[in-house]
Amino acid sequence: MQIDKYDALRDYLLRRTETEFSLSFAEIEEIIGFPLSRSSQRARWWEKERNPQDAMPQRNAIRDGGYEATRLPDGTGVRFRRIGVKFKHRS
Repeated sequence: MQIDKYDALRDYLLRRTETEFSLSFAEIEEIIGFPLSRSSQRARWWEKERNPQDAMPQRNAIRDGGYEATRLPDGTGVRFRRIGVKFKHRS
């Protein structure tokens, strides 16, 4: 089995039970044990790929951990939302 550098993030997400939560970039770096690349500051680096050829290891780890991710609007971290959970709109 191939070890991927984002396996620690996948394993961390697998242990989480929340429907949605956020982590700062520093918290993610602590989980994975190395600094994130500069490109991680861009929203597209986190979002699920639209084209299978765009697959990236961090996206695969997030999906395999049961979540999808989006960069926070203020650029300070990432919001993780459990895959397949439907949110009710408030009236």
